[in-house]
Amino acid sequence: MIVQALADGIFTGAIISLGAIGLSLTLQIMRFANFAHAEFMTIGAYLALAVVTFIGPGTPTLGLSFGWQLLLAALLASVLAGALSWWLDLLVFRPLRRSGAASLVLVFAAFGAALVLRHVLVLIWGHDSYFYTRELQMGVMILPGLRVLPDQVFILALTVLLVVVLQLFLSFHRTGIAMRAMAESPTLAQVCGIRVDSVVRTTWLISGFMAAMAGVFSGLTPQLHPELGSNMLLSVFAAAIFGGVGSLPGAVIGGLLVGIAENLFLLVANPGYKPAMPFLLLLGVLWLRPQGLLGEKSS
Repeated sequence: MIVQALADGIFTGAIISLGAIGLSLTLQIMRFANFAHAEFMTIGAYLALAVVTFIGPGTPTLGLSFGWQLLLAALLASVLAGALSWWLDLLVFRPLRRSGAASLVLVFAAFGAALVLRHVLVLIWGHDSYFYTRELQMGVMILPGLRVLPDQVFILALTVLLVVVLQLFLSFHRTGIAMRAMAESPTLAQVCGIRVDSVVRTTWLISGFMAAMAGVFSGLTPQLHPELGSNMLLSVFAAAIFGGVGSLPGAVIGGLLVGIAENLFLLVANPGYKPAMPFLLLLGVLWLRPQGLLGEKSS
């Protein structure tokens, strides 16, 4: 039972990690907590649903519950969500930044934007739950007492691929290096001639893209609903802070640890108390190591 909980926690943590990566980038570069981030997870899930409604999830292949059509839907939804995330910055956050608004004002603006986005989704799709596919999967026995779904393995593998690609981008691409410079010191980055608007645009595009991917895969196991993102918000924040704000490997490790902790918690507690686990982890990290596992102490 413990082995199964650990495996389920890793698969859940992979989805949390995708959401935490985008949030960690905005926390470090934009310098405020973007509460609307979770809603872009939901937006991505529903945009993919809209595409799947027209083209279908595809014929299941390789033991998966879907075909290449759902992957195409996820890609299109993530690109659109990234664009919407940037558009939200142009509409709401950039005017506030240019007016000299404090970080707390941006946090309240993000919270208000999250409420608006969530109610727009409810207005369009209602409160009902939806499924990308009705295909049923049987768990594959890997070890005694350990079963995994092919969909879970695929999600984990794709998460690893996305993380590697993003890490290479941040390490070697000119824009990625500029993003890292902005994260270290925005003022020094501007003095060095870095185009701040370009870095900000790329940050929002990546943040929205990763959030949407997390939302699609969260909706795949097993369904999507208007509260999908908001239900994961605390877990995503806990993962980003646990791993260290601005650290890509930290966000991944934090997401995996949060996912494992949540699933182990279910072995000893009522499922209704599951949201308390990331909150307790967050309190513990802020108390013992505020900079996170891989974060650096502020000077």
